[in-house]
Amino acid sequence: MKNSNKYTRCYFMPPVKSMKWAEKESIDKAPIWCSVDLRDGNQALIIPMSLEEKLEFFKYLVGVGFKEIEIGFPAASETEYEFCRALIEQNLIPDDVTIQVLTQAREHIIKKTFEALEGCKNAIVHLYNSTSVAQREQVFKKSKEDIIKIAITGATLLNEYKAKTPGNFRFEYSPESFTGTEMDFALEISNAVIDIWQPTSDNKVILNLPVTVQHSMSHVYASQIEYMCDNINNRENVIVSLHPHNDRGCAVADSELGLLAGADRIEGTLFGNGERTGNVDIVTLALNMYAQGVDPELHFENLPELVEVYERVTRMKVYERSPYSGSLVFAAFSGSHQDAIAKGMNWRETNDCKHWTVPYLPIDPKDIGREYEGDVIRINSQSGKGGIGYLLQQQYGFELPAKMKEDFGYVVKNISDHQHKELMPEEVYDIFIETYLNISGKVEINEAHFIQKPEGIIEAKVMVSVGGEAKEYIAQGNGRLDAVSNTLMEATGFEFSIETYQEHALESGSKSLACAYVGIVYQGKKIWGAGTHTDIISASINALISAINKIV
Repeated sequence: MKNSNKYTRCYFMPPVKSMKWAEKESIDKAPIWCSVDLRDGNQALIIPMSLEEKLEFFKYLVGVGFKEIEIGFPAASETEYEFCRALIEQNLIPDDVTIQVLTQAREHIIKKTFEALEGCKNAIVHLYNSTSVAQREQVFKKSKEDIIKIAITGATLLNEYKAKTPGNFRFEYSPESFTGTEMDFALEISNAVIDIWQPTSDNKVILNLPVTVQHSMSHVYASQIEYMCDNINNRENVIVSLHPHNDRGCAVADSELGLLAGADRIEGTLFGNGERTGNVDIVTLALNMYAQGVDPELHFENLPELVEVYERVTRMKVYERSPYSGSLVFAAFSGSHQDAIAKGMNWRETNDCKHWTVPYLPIDPKDIGREYEGDVIRINSQSGKGGIGYLLQQQYGFELPAKMKEDFGYVVKNISDHQHKELMPEEVYDIFIETYLNISGKVEINEAHFIQKPEGIIEAKVMVSVGGEAKEYIAQGNGRLDAVSNTLMEATGFEFSIETYQEHALESGSKSLACAYVGIVYQGKKIWGAGTHTDIISASINALISAINKIV
């Protein structure tokens, strides 16, 4: 592309090497989660949520398990103020949940913020001011000393208003545009605020280090976080928080590496909604942990319901391929993928599997409210015999022989190809019924009787109807089905051989149906039929008749 030389790096590496995070393999515990759906997420909506929608969403976030929820900027608008008051006055905040509100370092804004919190049991007051080189030079036109003074003034005012306002208030500070700030200056201004608030083990403060705009690869952010964690004052009483945005598409990676680097807390939105490309997607981040055996301590057991609520109140859409939450993320259309999944699922059924290792499925879809049928095995012209056969078995109980699966697979794929669409499970079932099962036609068996002969020979006396004309035929064979097939060859004039026979119970219980599959070879071609009946012999005969009627 042209003009690449107009861009340059606008981030800052720490002044000392900070790479201990790179020696760690994985995250071993859930962070403190703070949902900012109702503030950062809401301010990015084309149509912000109404008061009623916010109240509904707040209750849902509580149900998901969030213990800290940023609800808005009460001094910024009347709607934000009223929402805060509604939560407090309607007693909608559980005792174990802390709401968080945002404020600038200006007294009239801080004053109104504390007024909005009157009567609140537990709240975090989130103070911020911008610190980056670009913001200092271009927006505020202030020196480093001026920017520190703004932060100190705000921190001091929070102490004063906390002292005269009943309630349990904790404080959070964000050097906004942290990643575009020189690291030594970010440390200096953060320590200045921490020193004013004097955190203790019983009254910790939160230092939030946001990726306000993503400027770098994720390992740079991890080194920045490690440097801050190693050098901030009173570290044991400071909760280091991350608030990654997604401009480079790396918000999840920034969060994961930032946690390895020593952070304790994550601010984000459920599905990554937020300004520009959004915030970190908490569903993805949490389920990444879950997929490696770490309990995220959030409840995503019914992700389809969560998606429905989110889409309704925000009027946003969850992309079909969004990790874990998208409607197609577990769907396998490819034949090789379907075959591997089907074999993996069968492996789990026949082996004592302690851990989930099914190919192509990073987690068990059922753990988040999805179903194998309809969500995992999806049928179109790219599908294979393994997936089609697995769907038929799991949903309808038919366990086709391997070669019959292949034959059926071609039938289904051709129909999908010609109709140029995905086939639903019930459509696949209907195709199976129409193509193979209990097919009537010109050849019918009205009745059959069997006599056991010496040396295991079976004699069959069969009333065969061909084109409506019935006649009795007698033939022998090494079994009932073989004897019947010999009568049918005489009755129809067809020369064929039974190459495959398989049977199973279709349903459990005393009223179960028997199902049989017969593959015959006629003029060098394999033809399949299937039959069901309460009697296995009748089911076998039905399968054989089905195959012969396909010849006719």
